[in-house]
Amino acid sequence: MNIATRFVITCRAILLSLLVSSAVAGEGPPASIDPRGGEVPLGTQGGWDAYLVIDNDGVGVWRVDSAQVFPQYGSPEIVALDDLGRCLVLVSYSGRWTPLETVHDGKWLGGFAHGDIDPRIDGAETYVGSQKGNIYQVVGYDHGALDNRLIAHLTGREIHTIVGGDIDQSSDGTELIVFTRPGGLYRLRPTGEDGTWKTEHLQDLPGRVRDAVVLPAQAGDARGIATVSRTGRLELLQLTSEGPVWSTLYEGPMGKGRIALGESRAGSPVVLYTTHDDGRVLRHEQQSATRWETRTIYVGPQGPRGLATGRFDADPDVETVALFGYSGKVELLSRDGQDWSAETIFLDKDKGHWLAAAELDGRNGTRELLASGYGGRVVMLTRPPGYGLSEPTTPRE
Repeated sequence: MNIATRFVITCRAILLSLLVSSAVAGEGPPASIDPRGGEVPLGTQGGWDAYLVIDNDGVGVWRVDSAQVFPQYGSPEIVALDDLGRCLVLVSYSGRWTPLETVHDGKWLGGFAHGDIDPRIDGAETYVGSQKGNIYQVVGYDHGALDNRLIAHLTGREIHTIVGGDIDQSSDGTELIVFTRPGGLYRLRPTGEDGTWKTEHLQDLPGRVRDAVVLPAQAGDARGIATVSRTGRLELLQLTSEGPVWSTLYEGPMGKGRIALGESRAGSPVVLYTTHDDGRVLRHEQQSATRWETRTIYVGPQGPRGLATGRFDADPDVETVALFGYSGKVELLSRDGQDWSAETIFLDKDKGHWLAAAELDGRNGTRELLASGYGGRVVMLTRPPGYGLSEPTTPRE
């Protein structure tokens, strides 16, 4: 028996001994470290359980979101955009996550939108934009295939923010509205010749729009897009028959980076949340068509880079906002009455860059959180089974 063979046998014996010891102690075998093989728990903090969705081998994941990419599955997928220009679609199956890779741009992907924008394709599509100025359409099919195609190239522009829908009052049908660096505003419509897209430059902008949300439609008014930019402004953009119309809803010192639309509540006004780069989180409540009330609800570490809203508390009347950023902390901001409180619910291994709310676990009554950033991984935060349910059922011991 040679030395190499003896070494392998010894290693196997040590591993078997560890497995037996764990089983005797009632701990079971060590958990998988690959989310493709099963759940990979990362710990519990503040009443939230953390699970690894993907380890991207140290490659930064700049944006993450949830979307129904494959229509044949009940659970939405997770879409992650990374620093190498790859779009990773992660499919769930009983706690396992399988990554499917599409788009190979070579430079970071940042802009993201999902919706039924192209009438020539059944169902919704996903759109992503790159540092190179490329915009791709990604489509999932009910037989499990995933593909993409280039629909536009904006020379000398980085694609930072994309929104889609029936937004532009001056045209029929749906469109993509694209914000670039250097500051620019573009409209893309699926009306080009031979199945292509028509790209139009609408105007140049004074600063880079870093995030945007489409506001609920209001009777008799053009659909609005709320944007935040490095100028430090929260602005409303409306695309009318006379062209783009901008209104400043708030302006303050320091750049603004993220925006989130509050949960829709019957009889309640529209609420927006935004971040300043110096660590402030602001709440903006619409008082009238032209007036918004702004209040600072949190002052924290520099560099917030993720903001998400939704029901995150067992009590649906508690207002909640989640925050992520360069501190590496995911924090839950809660308001019960007039006062806001903050609690850390996860600490990542590096700086955060994006945070999204999703519905990926039906065992609780709240939404989940998806966090990504410089650590090169996607993490899902979820409340325990039964949390927030009116009549939770738990297994017997």
